[in-house]
Amino acid sequence: MVELTSVLDSVRRSVNGSSCRLERSMIGQFLTSARIARFMASLFERQREHVRILDAGAGAGALFAACVEAMVSGNQRPLSIHVVAYENDQKILPYLKETMEWCKSTCQKAGIPFQGEIRAEDFIAAAIAQAEEGLFAVHRERFTHVILNPPYKKISGGSATRQLLDAAGFEVSNLYAAFVWLSAKLLEPGGELVAITPRSFCNGPYFRRFRIDLLNMMGLHRIHVFGSRKKAFGDDDVLQENVIYYMVRGKRKPERLIVSSSEGTDFDKSRSRSAPYDHVIPPSDRDAFIHFMLNDTDDRLMKKMEAFTTSLVILGVDVSTGRVVDFRAQEHLRYLPEVGTAPLIYPCHFVSGFVSWPAESGKKPNAIEVSPQTKDLLLPAGYYVLTKRFSTKEEQRRVVAAIYDPNRVEAALVGFENHLNYFHAKGKGLSANLARGLALYLNSSLFDQHFRLFSGHTQVNATDLRKMRYPSHDQLLRLGAHVKHKMPDQATVDEILEKECGIYG
Repeated sequence: MVELTSVLDSVRRSVNGSSCRLERSMIGQFLTSARIARFMASLFERQREHVRILDAGAGAGALFAACVEAMVSGNQRPLSIHVVAYENDQKILPYLKETMEWCKSTCQKAGIPFQGEIRAEDFIAAAIAQAEEGLFAVHRERFTHVILNPPYKKISGGSATRQLLDAAGFEVSNLYAAFVWLSAKLLEPGGELVAITPRSFCNGPYFRRFRIDLLNMMGLHRIHVFGSRKKAFGDDDVLQENVIYYMVRGKRKPERLIVSSSEGTDFDKSRSRSAPYDHVIPPSDRDAFIHFMLNDTDDRLMKKMEAFTTSLVILGVDVSTGRVVDFRAQEHLRYLPEVGTAPLIYPCHFVSGFVSWPAESGKKPNAIEVSPQTKDLLLPAGYYVLTKRFSTKEEQRRVVAAIYDPNRVEAALVGFENHLNYFHAKGKGLSANLARGLALYLNSSLFDQHFRLFSGHTQVNATDLRKMRYPSHDQLLRLGAHVKHKMPDQATVDEILEKECGIYG
């Protein structure tokens, strides 16, 4: 028998060699390595006599082949295996056929009847037709197993795919979510799904409907996190932080689930733990954020955060995304301040926890024209707390905050660029000490580490910041009293937070 690893890795090298990374990225195609495929196939738990496997967006077929290999080599072999693989990239179909032939040969040698179908058509259109109910609905297929590495690509507004999904009531912003959602709907009750996708669906507003509906339809039993994107997907230039998860069709949720992690594809060195389902997906959270409780340190973080019971709403504070999108307002931007302009603040103006303006680098504009065309982009001068919306995965901190102090910038109005979030009180500034205390809290290790429990991507959304717990108004004022001309160093910030808010241990 030809070894699966040699078949899949040979196919993967051939495909990657015959197409450039940009080309694969354009269609959101990242082929699964043999190691990842085998690990994913190992997560299925239930024995079936008659197996029906769906691999939507099959690529070269690594995932369903790993499933077939695991089932054929298991102690309780199925009586039959039927694979349905969707793939509409014509360039990869010859490789997919080669993998399907390997599966057929492997099953024949094991004496297991095998049927393999390659459907060179759009999976979304086919699945929606099956999901529809009514007199002329297509006969619904049902699968016992779904295994997926779907395409990672945003769905453009005017595309045929967008129109199909909207008409069917599937509210998703990325192809991978559409593939997972539709595949889950094609599972029979008790059917199992294993998928590898970006972690972005676990929090934030864009995937809220998808996340809630998926978790209502499926029970989440396991989730696996990669510590290093480069080690796991270095040869594919995957920008997202990916996760693997195992789910079972049905409304019943497990009491506990397994959370595991590995640096890369060294799954034999994985660390795993059992965590209460309600800790990973708190039932009180209407947005159903998924928290990654990887170790005892994470448990302690969650416990510490329970000391904070105040929301931004209670504080009378809101957080919004900077209004100035520079490329849209380009004609109104000025590199240096002049008469008739207002300060324009970018992340490059952050220095030691405060806004230092103007910046002398000359790389970004420092001002925006005050005119009828820009009046809705500007805010009245006041104390605001700003956070960067984007960071690199390698940066030490995900959340970086700075104070806009109106006493340091002589201006009646101010503009915040779109790469910033700003905390405000109904569109106006905060009190000085509240702003200082809030900035110190946002810059604490506790806040940053807790934020990372549910946010795997490098974008800090205003919605995510609203979800967080905050100290009380009085506690924030006490914190603010410690901030003078610059933000204290990290160790001091953390000591101040522990002392003033009593979160030792």
